[in-house]
Amino acid sequence: MLRCSPWALLPPIYSACTAAGLWVVYIVAVSDEKIAPLGSKWRRNGSFYPPYISIAGNFPPASCIFSEVMNLSAFVGFIIVVLRYLQLRPRLDRAWLNVGSLAAFSAGCFGMTLIGNFQLFTDEMIHNLGTFMTFGLGTLFCWVQSYITLRVNIGNEGRTAGIVRFLLSGSITLCMILYFSLMAQGLHAQAAQCQWALVMFFLLFIGTFAIEFRHSRFSAVCIDDPGTPVNLTTSEVSQPDNM
Repeated sequence: MLRCSPWALLPPIYSACTAAGLWVVYIVAVSDEKIAPLGSKWRRNGSFYPPYISIAGNFPPASCIFSEVMNLSAFVGFIIVVLRYLQLRPRLDRAWLNVGSLAAFSAGCFGMTLIGNFQLFTDEMIHNLGTFMTFGLGTLFCWVQSYITLRVNIGNEGRTAGIVRFLLSGSITLCMILYFSLMAQGLHAQAAQCQWALVMFFLLFIGTFAIEFRHSRFSAVCIDDPGTPVNLTTSEVSQPDNM
C-alpha cells in the first residue's frame, strides 16, 4: 500500500469548505429575498438584486458568514501557498517564478480579506480593489503554477497534473472574460453565473495541490536560541518497494 502524506488532505478540504461556505451565504441571501436565484431571469425593475457573490454577502446575516468565510479562506490559502513555495524551492531552477507565484497569491489572499470585510454597498472602491487582486492575481497564479507543474514534474505526475491545471486555468480565464463582457452589456444574471463558475474552478485548481502534497511532509523546527530563526523544512514521503 502506498504511503501518503496527511498534508494532501489540506487543499481539497480547503476548497470544499470554502465552496460550502459561499453556498451557505447564497442560500441565506436567497432565503432572505435579497438576491434572485442563479437559475432565474433577473430583471432590473425587479425587487431582487442579481446573484453576484459580493451582493449575496452584502446584507446581514449573510454578510457575517461571508466575512468569516473570506477571512478564514485567505488565512488557510496563504498557508497552502507557503507550503507550495517550500515544496518547489529545492526543485525549481528559476527561483523568481516561485517567489513571484508566492507574492501574487499572498496579495490575492489579502484581497480576499478586503472583499470580506468591506461590503460592496458600504465601500465599493476598496471592495472592487480586493476583487481585482483576488481574481486578477489569482488567475496569474494559476497559469504560473500550471507551467511550474510541467517543469518540475513531481512524482512523474507533472504532465497529467499540468494538463488538468492548464484546462482549469483556461476555464478560469474564459469565465473572467465572459463575466466582465456580460456585466458590461447589462446581462447581470448571466454574469453572476460566470462569476460563480469562476470561483468554483479556482477552488478546484487549489484542490489539485493534493497531487503533489501527498509526496511531501512539512515540519517546523524551533530552537531555544534567540539568534536562530524557526526553520521550515519539507521532506519526501518514501514509497515502499513493490513486492
